[in-house]
Amino acid sequence: MSATAMHPAATAIPELNHWIAGVPTPGTSKRFSDVYHPATGQIQSRVPLATEAEVNGAVAAAAAAFPEWSSQPPLRRARVLFRFREIFERRLDEVAILINREHGKVFADARGEATRGLEVVEFATGIPHLLKGEFTEQVGSGVDSFCMRQPLGVVAGITPFNFPAMVPMWMFPIALACGNTFVLKPSERDPSSANLLAEMLKEAGLPDGVFNVVHGDKQAVDAILGHAGIAAVSFVGSTPIAEYVYRAGTATGKRVQALGGAKNHMIVMPDADLDQAADALVGAAYGSAGERCMAISVAVAVGAHTADALMAKLQSRIADLRIGDGAENAVSGESDLGPLVTRAHLDRVTSYIQLGTDEGATLVVDGRNTALPKGDGFFIGATLFDHVKPTMRIYKEEIFGPVLGVVRANNFETALQLINDHEFGNGTSIFTRDGDTARDFARRVQAGMVGINVPIPVPMAFHSFGGWKRSLFGDHAIYGPEGVRFYTRLKTITARWPAGIRSGVDTTMPTLG
Repeated sequence: MSATAMHPAATAIPELNHWIAGVPTPGTSKRFSDVYHPATGQIQSRVPLATEAEVNGAVAAAAAAFPEWSSQPPLRRARVLFRFREIFERRLDEVAILINREHGKVFADARGEATRGLEVVEFATGIPHLLKGEFTEQVGSGVDSFCMRQPLGVVAGITPFNFPAMVPMWMFPIALACGNTFVLKPSERDPSSANLLAEMLKEAGLPDGVFNVVHGDKQAVDAILGHAGIAAVSFVGSTPIAEYVYRAGTATGKRVQALGGAKNHMIVMPDADLDQAADALVGAAYGSAGERCMAISVAVAVGAHTADALMAKLQSRIADLRIGDGAENAVSGESDLGPLVTRAHLDRVTSYIQLGTDEGATLVVDGRNTALPKGDGFFIGATLFDHVKPTMRIYKEEIFGPVLGVVRANNFETALQLINDHEFGNGTSIFTRDGDTARDFARRVQAGMVGINVPIPVPMAFHSFGGWKRSLFGDHAIYGPEGVRFYTRLKTITARWPAGIRSGVDTTMPTLG
């Protein structure tokens, strides 16, 4: 069914706004993108797609707010974030409901997303301590040296559809705490969370212009990347776009952190607790309908007996998964898997299932044949492949849906080499009872985030998140201590006062000793 055919009368469709200089700002481009309710397939709102002029307006508002905001003591900036944290926690269910309605993930999972975002805010409230510099007395006779970290200016974030609240909160709390002003370009597929965050920040006392939201597509992204007034860009999304953002942003002199795609492997050793491993795999592969950059999409079973036993346990657990709306107090009851975000994405995932069968993988559970909720929602069931080979596209490419492939390896070395040879290196995991194996794996595996008997090793807010290889472009991971370093630049001062200055000209290299 075409998008046009699904439209009710145009006046019945709510139109969202940008958020510029502290107020909701209607779009002027006359271009819109439809926002669907994934569980029903119906259009629920339209989001304006910004012009370059609208992006420029948001940057101008941020630039105008920067001098005053950056000059505030870190403690005052932290107090704004403390108030934001209180407001967000009080309205957390409201955020989760909005995520469920626009993204499709079940309500409990949406609450988890919001909670993980809140943890970064809590970390950022410690900015008075995080910005403390270093001081060395008497680096030379009568000479002291100290350093400070200062904000960059106007910074921007471009965020994906799969975490419409959490990923923006990976960025702006630390950026604002460090004294920067911010322009957010959220995904046009589920944009309302960004506007709600802006409202909460204003309620918390954030000055107008410090945080701005421009909705849009590639035109808005290119305007951000090409704008000379933006000092840095944070991005999370697919690898091809991450590479594009990194190259375009750095070409205009910007600091860029661009987090890309993943194909996260989990090794299951013969000594692993297979019930624990199977539980972990089902949750990590199929939670949020697989729309996670840290989802486990490849299980590497070491040994034929391990693989056979694991497959049996996976099948029984997949059969118990509940698929539905997942809304709070839904008539259908609780659900484990909600719908995918759009019809186009559903079609993409189903095409990969067909591709896997065409490539010769064994289709053990076909999510296309699962009993699904009635209606036009974008639902698909959990899919399980066995005997996946490294040459197959379903092994090499990120599917971003509830599809798990099992690869059989004869030994640990072969399993480890599979991960190290893959182009992505976001996250990985191993399930084993053997400490030597686990330690060897952690040391040698070529991935940025490693779990040992932990299936989704997303670091807590006081650490940092980032992959290796083609899962990260740039030198900085996101949030945590790396986030503070990304959103600031180092300045070192060496000082000597007149009473200690020797007379006369000295043209030799100063040694200060």
